[in-house]
Amino acid sequence: MILYIFNPEHDLCLANGDPNYVPPASALQFAVQGKGLMRILYGDEGYVVAADELQQWKHDHPNEQVSMVIAWGWDRRVWNMLLKNNIHPTLHPLPYDEDLKLIRFFQHRGSLISLQPHAHEARSVEAIESMLRTEHRMVLKAPLSGSGRGLRWVDNALSEHDRQWIQKVVAQQGSVIVERRIDVALNFAYEYYVTEDKVELTGLSLFENQSGVYRHNVLLPDYEIRNLVGPTHSIEERIMEWLRINIQTWYEGPLGIDMMRDRDGNFFVGEMNLRHTMGMVAHHFLQQHPERRGSLFTPTDLFTKPIDTTY
Repeated sequence: MILYIFNPEHDLCLANGDPNYVPPASALQFAVQGKGLMRILYGDEGYVVAADELQQWKHDHPNEQVSMVIAWGWDRRVWNMLLKNNIHPTLHPLPYDEDLKLIRFFQHRGSLISLQPHAHEARSVEAIESMLRTEHRMVLKAPLSGSGRGLRWVDNALSEHDRQWIQKVVAQQGSVIVERRIDVALNFAYEYYVTEDKVELTGLSLFENQSGVYRHNVLLPDYEIRNLVGPTHSIEERIMEWLRINIQTWYEGPLGIDMMRDRDGNFFVGEMNLRHTMGMVAHHFLQQHPERRGSLFTPTDLFTKPIDTTY
């Protein structure tokens, strides 16, 4: 039997790093409400639970033999909760401790700097102020954050609040990512699945942000997204090679790379998510509901019609 875990609080857990971290109530509520999104990805087999429902699920199904666990994203908190509830897959082991360290290491935005000529990694307020002398409009990003959190928009000079924020992030996460502000025309993503044998591009997704915060996907097939985006062969090859060297050697599972295209047709790597993504969900949803082509996809829209999460 396969157990699917929807833990959208994953990014917060990675940033915190403590296996006993308690995410905000809003994140945990979204996990319970939205767990049916895993059904869009994997169909009707097995059970789907939020991470915080594991104890109750184990109590209700004491004799179920779990052959595999598929989580939205792997981090120390969900890994620890599985072990606490004595859930040990028989066919597919949980990630090793070293895998969890590598997931956190590569989720750190600094790991992608070699693919981001528009970005720099800074370790002090002074370094960022020096960059501001030549690049006056910038975005500051906490290396470990998600869903639009951990972003600050800076024009010309740092405020005192900016300085305090930078010092705090550097103390906790080692650095701050500094990006030149881009006049974004399109946000899209490459969705991959990685195995020991290959890195496979499984699809594309088109999405819209507001001040760096995800709002929704636009449901279009891959060929239409490619037509909108334009030629991307060069950047795709660079990303594929980077993934083969840095990720394929140890990771198995889904990942997404967010991209930006500016109004001059230049492409920029935004961030990598070593987990499932809403773009993957939107991609699968369109395959299952082709009549929705051209519409907007927001996960919360599905909560009014809950998806069955049992057999």
